[in-house]
Amino acid sequence: MIKTVFIASTEAHSGKSIVSIGLVNMLLGKAQKIGYYKPVISQNLLVKKDDHIDTILTHFDLPMTYDDTFALTWQEAMGQMETESQGEMLDIIIRKYKSLEEKYDFIVVEGTDYPGEGAAFEFETNAQIAKNLQAPVIVVVSGEDKTIAQVVSAALTAIHNFDAREVQVLAIVANRIRQEHAKDVEELLRHQLSPEILLAIIPLDTRLQSPTMKEIYEQLNGKLLFGEDHLSNQADNFVTGAMQVPNFLNYLTENVLIVTPGDRGDIIICALQANLSTSYPKVAGIVLTAGYQPEEPILRLIEGLQTVVPIISVETGTFQTSNVIGDIRSQITSDNTKKIRLAIDTFNKYVNTSELDKRLVTFKPSGLTPRMFQYQLTEWARSSKKHIVLPEGNDERILRAAARLISQEIVDLTLLGDTADIKAVLNRLDINLDLDKVRIVNPAYDQYYDDYVNTLYELRKSKNVTLEMARDLMTDVSYFGTMMVYKGHADGMVSGAVHTTLHTIRPALQFIKTKPGISVVSSIFFMCLPDRVSIFGDCAVNPNPTAEQLAEIAISSADSSQRFGIEPRIAMLSYSSGTSGEGEEVEKVRRATEIVKQKRPDLKVEGPIQYDAAVDPVVGSSKLPGSEVAGRASVLIFPDLNTGNNTYKAVQRETGALAIGPMLQGLNKPVNDLSRGCTVDDIFNTVIITAIQCQDTSQTLEKHS
Repeated sequence: MIKTVFIASTEAHSGKSIVSIGLVNMLLGKAQKIGYYKPVISQNLLVKKDDHIDTILTHFDLPMTYDDTFALTWQEAMGQMETESQGEMLDIIIRKYKSLEEKYDFIVVEGTDYPGEGAAFEFETNAQIAKNLQAPVIVVVSGEDKTIAQVVSAALTAIHNFDAREVQVLAIVANRIRQEHAKDVEELLRHQLSPEILLAIIPLDTRLQSPTMKEIYEQLNGKLLFGEDHLSNQADNFVTGAMQVPNFLNYLTENVLIVTPGDRGDIIICALQANLSTSYPKVAGIVLTAGYQPEEPILRLIEGLQTVVPIISVETGTFQTSNVIGDIRSQITSDNTKKIRLAIDTFNKYVNTSELDKRLVTFKPSGLTPRMFQYQLTEWARSSKKHIVLPEGNDERILRAAARLISQEIVDLTLLGDTADIKAVLNRLDINLDLDKVRIVNPAYDQYYDDYVNTLYELRKSKNVTLEMARDLMTDVSYFGTMMVYKGHADGMVSGAVHTTLHTIRPALQFIKTKPGISVVSSIFFMCLPDRVSIFGDCAVNPNPTAEQLAEIAISSADSSQRFGIEPRIAMLSYSSGTSGEGEEVEKVRRATEIVKQKRPDLKVEGPIQYDAAVDPVVGSSKLPGSEVAGRASVLIFPDLNTGNNTYKAVQRETGALAIGPMLQGLNKPVNDLSRGCTVDDIFNTVIITAIQCQDTSQTLEKHS
């Protein structure tokens, strides 16, 4: 059984609160600990709490605090978007959700309330949140002020849009459907919906939409004259009292709100008498307009009646007041138990709860989103914090990534550079990096400089490196950072945002060197595709590997894949599949495949194989029937750097995949290279995978110590 479901709407005021209240009530009968999570709330926390969250927590007495129920306010989320930090926003939401997931048997997640004007943008935000939480979606569409065709179109469009983003729709709830439209809407949707999607039609019920006198009082910001104990009265409709009494009485309906100028004593007394009469419907309340209040004899009369009708006085005119009342959108608040009970009864009556429960039990999420994979990596890295050195300490992207890493307490960091220069960049760009939590080192003035110089000299003197040359090289941040790793003063290094690949990895090749049994340093990218995470190698280091090197790259990549929780199924890529092709390049791949099979018979490997046959099950079964890898490859090994580098970039650009890496394989200690076009996210992710590699290195050292 999944542990979550996401309730989403496609517009404001859809009535999704009925679904969330009904769903929490349903789940409380099946599990002990139910959590509620609204990732982005509309309210500004300085003004008031979210009424709906308060209702859920209070009525159901859920064992969680208000602050646990949300991750961001709408203003904070928009701030993230304006700085193009959607990834960071999703990270915050995922982290908060994961902390809840550990505490509760099931979590009801509710989407945003559409407080802004960009409905398409907000829909996209909700879809991305649901996808990253791997949650099936219950979509609520509103029938208010819509024709039958418009309701059906809204439902089908929502399903299509979620499907396009690979988010599974569990159910469609068509809410607030006019009674005379309900049957037609249901028939049309059932005819066009997949059988896997549950359908519920909830007819329009004014009792759920009508505001209470308390809501009206708060919205009008008026003065309460009478009836404080009866502000829970619900106003199902309102009438303007501007006519003569006999005519006015004809317009009274059940739970009516009367809006009249404050000097109309006749209307006021008439309304109160009608409320007491068994011949007329109940009056919900009276609003007196234009700043007038009843004269003293009228007030004394009202007091004597001990009225159960709230009477509110406002300064605005009758027309303006009526418009404000007409625009009031009622909410189900914690003190309105009558409306909460009605919402629960409505949900139970019109939603097939037994079938919904069955769907929740049998639902299986598919795929791993880039952000969820990144979250797992982050938690992995945080579980055993490592010390990473970043040689390019003056670069804006490095500093922004460092700020995120430090604020999330994922790693310890050393930045190489001049302290004053780094502070100047931070101040100029308003980057919030806590310098008390990082170490800044200027290589030429560091206490270890002379030790590092002598160490380099001893290591490289056989290669004609003089002491003076060693002094000069050790002022280079790449050499200094690599020596920190070599000496154990840092666990790993990430560089290359400014420097070339050769500049970054040359020192590592010179004195960190490769692991025993490894002859070639190679690289992989974690390609986070919409429905899976694949390993691409080698896309960054070796221009034209031999068959032996290609086999070694494949084995290293498979081991890395396994280390990061991805079952390795290796595809040795070429321009032909199986035995169909000939040529020097195909033969190289064929030889490399045989070497992998000989050295590591435990690995699943196929080659030569074309890219489409490797990843598409239909093509794979057609070209290589019976293969354990074809159509299901998770580790894709490219025959040369030209093919690999271009393919990973093409896949990244055309599919929107997140490419994490490159991660270097084969070195004794972790040193990783960045692209000079890298983003802050690229740096952030590369530091994280480097930290995870450091955990492996420390475990290896412990075994051999």
